[in-house]
This record gives sequence, structure tokens and C-alpha cells, in this order.
Amino acid sequence: MQYVDEFRDPELAKTLLSHIRHKVSAIAKASERPLQLMEVCGGHTHAIYKFGIDQLLPPEIEFVHGPGCPVCVLPMGRIDGCIEIAERPEVIFCTYGDAMRVPGRNGSLLDAKRRGADVRIVYSPLDTLTFAEQNPDKQVVFFGLGFETTMPSTALTLQQAKRRGLTNFSIFCQHITIIPTLRSLLEQPDVRIDGFLAPGHVSMVIGTTPYGFIAEDFHKPLVVTGFEPLDILQALAMLVDQIHDGRCEVENQYKRIVSQQGNALARKALDEVFELKESSEWRGLGSIAGSGVQLTPAYREFDAELRFNTQEHQVADDPQARCGDVLTGRCKPNDCPLFGTRCTPQNAFGALMVSSEGACAAYYQYRRGLA
Repeated sequence: MQYVDEFRDPELAKTLLSHIRHKVSAIAKASERPLQLMEVCGGHTHAIYKFGIDQLLPPEIEFVHGPGCPVCVLPMGRIDGCIEIAERPEVIFCTYGDAMRVPGRNGSLLDAKRRGADVRIVYSPLDTLTFAEQNPDKQVVFFGLGFETTMPSTALTLQQAKRRGLTNFSIFCQHITIIPTLRSLLEQPDVRIDGFLAPGHVSMVIGTTPYGFIAEDFHKPLVVTGFEPLDILQALAMLVDQIHDGRCEVENQYKRIVSQQGNALARKALDEVFELKESSEWRGLGSIAGSGVQLTPAYREFDAELRFNTQEHQVADDPQARCGDVLTGRCKPNDCPLFGTRCTPQNAFGALMVSSEGACAAYYQYRRGLA
């Protein structure tokens, strides 16, 4: 299969695994405790467990799961804010499918739809502009969420809405940025991470330059990587090479997609539409300075929270759920007392089990029952 088999060649995989085992065996730190390598992106988590990569690696390598799934870090209060708007009779509320089942204090958007709210799933935010033009007597609201991966499509949609002069369209903005969160993670004294697999999709937009502080200030190696098995194995080989050699650098395994400077057109659109907020709340991680965005003054007329004057909902995480500990590498998903019992993909208690990229969902699908 062209463009797939090239990234799943068994002989190349064996060569890379042999290289990783050889280098890890020569790292003194790995003989004292396993090397903790964080895969920041939930897409990497699923690829690692789907292809059984974790089972092929030496025991001296331990994966910890990072905060790179936007649905997993969605606070319950933000879902409550969405539902407050969605249940207004004049509103058509639109979002991506994986946000529908994330529980808030008053249920999920799917529950709101069952109660009669007009909640619709879209595959592109541009579809919501069509709804707005076809329903001039309705207010169409798009729930914009995600990292720099999905921000450009929201930004382009807002630029289109402005050009078309739409007055019945707005967005509920829950876009967040990964860089301040990685810094916050590294500043926590009890979090020990030996290296990072950095997200490929986010890096496609922002480039590799913004990760420089991780090597320079925190002396941790980082490799941007893709999502195929050989991508991940090659990135791991690059990481253990750095650790073995005592180097801390930002390297790019995903050069076929990611450049040093990222996507200039996408970043220009982001700069026009979004600006950093003072702080943003993350589920399980608390409030992180400079980690969220809001609309710039030129686009603030499209801010749904201002248009509908919504309340700010603050909902504390349930102390039984260990979502935050999983997202910071302090525990594995199956260490949570709710895993597989009160919290399953069919009846999710925490967002890490809801999202298709969530670490708990990956464990439940691929690792349940394994030691």
C-alpha cells in the first residue's frame, strides 16, 4: 500500500528497535530507573498502543502521557457554558463530534440535544456559515476548541464571516496553546520527564522554533515526530541518542510535514483573529498563564460569550478522578480507581476516556487486561 507500507516496514522497525535497545543499555540513568518519555499528543498515545510499540521496547523506557488532547483538558465549566447557550431557543449550536459527550456539571452537549436543544455536529467550521446564511432568524454558534492544529480553520471561518457581513454568527472560543502548558509542566518540581515526543500536527502550524526553551532552559531533549510506527520508533531512537550523548536539542523527525518556522499563512491568520488571554483553565491542570486565546478587538463582535452575556462557570474536578495526574505523568490511566469501572468509553466520567485521543481511552482499548 503506497504511502503506508513505507512507514511500517518490519525490517526497518527491527533495526530501529535494536539501535534503541543498544543505546538504552549504555545509559547509566536508565539502569537506576526507567527513562520517562512524554508523548505530548494523544494521537501519539493511540499510535503507540495501537501498534504495540510499548511492548517492543526495553523496560528501561516508560511512556508518560501529556496534555496534548484538547478534549481531555476541557474544563467542565466550559461545557456548562456551551450548554447555557445551546439551550436558548433561538440558537443553533455547532461543534465537532468528539466534544458532544464530554461531561459537564449539567450533563453533556449530547444530553442537551436529547432535551431538545438544536445541537449539530460539523466536520468543518465553514459549514456553520452556511447554517447562518440559511437561517437568518437564528443565532448560529460554533464551539471552537483545540490547539494550533484547529485554530487556523476557526480563524479562516471568522475572516469569512466578517467578509460576508454575518450578524447571526459567533463562536464560543476554547482554543488553547501548547507551549505555555509545557513550560508549566516542567516548572512543577515533582514531575520528572527525561525527554519529549512533540506533537506533529501542532508543530505543522507553529514550527519547531517555539520548543527551544525546553532544551535551553530545562535541558530536556525533544523530537517532533509523525504518527506512523516508523516515525515514532525513529523519533525514539533520536531521543535516546540525545540522552546517551548528553545532548539536549530540538530535533525534527517529521520534516516531510513540519518546518522550522511552521505555516506562515496559518500563523498570519491566527495573529489577525486571536490574541493571548491572561490565563486559561485546563481540566486536571488548573489555571495556566497565557495558555488560552480570545478574539482580537477586530473580531470581538463574534464572541458568543459576550453576545449572550453568559455566566462564568467554575466546576471543581471530582477528587476521585486522577485526570490531572495522568496528564502530568504522575500515574498511569489504570492507576485511577475509576478506570474501567465507573469510567468507561460507554459511560465516561473523565474527559480522557471520552476523547478518541485520550490516554485512558487508549489504555481501555489496547491495554486493558495486560500487565
